[in-house]
Order: sequence, then structure tokens, then C-alpha cells
Amino acid sequence: MASEKSNITLENQVDNLTIQSNDDSSNKESISLTYARYESELQMPDIVELITKDLSEPYSIYTYRYFLHNWPRLAYLAMVDSKCVGAVVSKLDMHKKTIRRGYIAMLAVEKDYRKRGIGSKLVSLTIEQMIKEGCDEVVLETELSNKPALALYENLGFVRDKRLFRYYLNGRDAFRLKLWLN
Repeated sequence: MASEKSNITLENQVDNLTIQSNDDSSNKESISLTYARYESELQMPDIVELITKDLSEPYSIYTYRYFLHNWPRLAYLAMVDSKCVGAVVSKLDMHKKTIRRGYIAMLAVEKDYRKRGIGSKLVSLTIEQMIKEGCDEVVLETELSNKPALALYENLGFVRDKRLFRYYLNGRDAFRLKLWLN
């Protein structure tokens, strides 16, 4: 499963994987996938492009900067060569002065790379870092109709905490999902 590379060039590189396509064709495509922490503003255009394609909420560049500049250690990218095919953007701060709450703000995986565990791995990486920093719980919102996202998060242990009516600008409802760590 892992492609063995002893000369790692990215200091923030997290993991190297070789994965196969999940399609049923006889030509199983292998790709070399690298997970890396966010490093600099130079990666922001790739993250913005990827997330803009998939999420229903339009975010300004200031929203991206808010998360990426304040919590760069909680943002991870999935790379195939130099192409960003997945990204997660998160934060960790105090909630009600007593709970260290992680928040997953954005997760997106390029359509051609879905159903390969990339989203789950990205979320797991950010949660692992949150745990190292003393996180008590992790929350996020996802559209009620986004069955793949609900399945991904529920498989990672998240539970539906609250229904948020007309939460998104498009008028759709959301679920607040929560993962208790302590």
C-alpha cells in the first residue's frame, strides 16, 4: 500500500500512498498520493479552486485566510504529483471558556478521486493534530442532503447533534455533526 520513499523533500509531508481506482474496469489505475500539511499562501489558489467547485457556500478569500493563517497546522492537502486533489481546512479554539473545540470548516475531494478514502484520511489527519493539541470535541456542518459526507463523518464516529433549519444561503438545512473526544 505505501510507496517506500526514503528521500522525503517536503518537511510537512505526512504520508505517501499508492492507491488504485475503485472503478470496475480491467485497467486498474494506480496513483501516487501524498498527504501534506498546508505550508504557504502559494497553495491557497489550489485549495480555493477545489473547494469552490464542491461546497454550496461561497467563501471570500478572507475566510480562507482566516483559517489558513491562524491554524495552518490543521489544514491538509492530498496531492497527486503537483495537483491538489483533496483538502481539509479546520480550526481549534475555546468554546464557552471550558471546551477546546475543533471545527472542520471545509473538506473537498476532486470528483475523479472520490471513493478512495482520501476524505476520511484528510479528516483523520486534522483530528489527530487536534487531539495532540488537547481538543475535547470536533464539530462541523453538512447539508442534510449530502449523503456521502454524512456517511464519511458517521463512519469516523461523528453523530448528528442538531438540525439547523435554512442554515445555508441556498435555503437548505444542515446537520451539525459532533465527535466527542473526551
